[in-house]
Amino acid sequence: MTEPTNPQQIDTSVAHSARVWNYWLGGKDWFPADQAAGDAYRDKYPLIEPMAQESRGFLIRTVTWLAREAGIRQFLDVGAGLPTANNTHEVAQRIAPECRVVYVDHDPLVLLHVHAMRKSTPEGAMDYVLADMRDTDAVLEGAAKTLDLTRPVALVINDVLGHIVDWDEALSLVRRLVDRLPSGSYVSLSHSTAADDKHREVQEAYNNSGAIPYIFREPEQTVAFFEGLELVEPGYVSWPNWRPEATTGRLTVRAGWGGVARIS
Repeated sequence: MTEPTNPQQIDTSVAHSARVWNYWLGGKDWFPADQAAGDAYRDKYPLIEPMAQESRGFLIRTVTWLAREAGIRQFLDVGAGLPTANNTHEVAQRIAPECRVVYVDHDPLVLLHVHAMRKSTPEGAMDYVLADMRDTDAVLEGAAKTLDLTRPVALVINDVLGHIVDWDEALSLVRRLVDRLPSGSYVSLSHSTAADDKHREVQEAYNNSGAIPYIFREPEQTVAFFEGLELVEPGYVSWPNWRPEATTGRLTVRAGWGGVARIS
């Protein structure tokens, strides 16, 4: 596992999206600036915390399907953020203990708190790569230390592509990663849009606060991430409509979209 970087490299005075998200999910790995930004957003738009939970629910259901139904045993979770509960390796290894999972994130705090996560099963493996997801060579070179990239891999990109402001760059990133994965691999990908005008207004204020921005995009645009791939049922849909369970929330019917596709 990559050694944690120097904590002095972490700017705790500016809110970071991964740490704000961790705060909304009930995690512990955030600083006062993150709490302040998270509280300010929630005060103006209280639905954001349950929406964060529903995004995590989409991740859990897709990873479960990939491990149980598709038989995937290798996962590359790009832009993973900070550990909370029901992380990708925990979900996958509950189904198949031999699963191997690599997380990628560029926040040094992720590595500093890596030991807060539950350890991998003895049969499987779990590791982190500290890299910007746009540097696909670094991502894949780091992942190859744990994963066999000649065998099927599930590429997980859960609600982080909005942090890439340029649309062409975001689209290129996904295609570069997909092109390097073997046939039989899968992509699980989601992206947020605005649930309503108030949601959009609050997000714009957050983006202008100095925090790392997140750009809402409409599903008619973001479905292009799956171009040339075989979407599995039910296709590219709002988070709650992707193989819902009895406890699946419904707040993100208009705010979050995702799908799983096979690489042929």
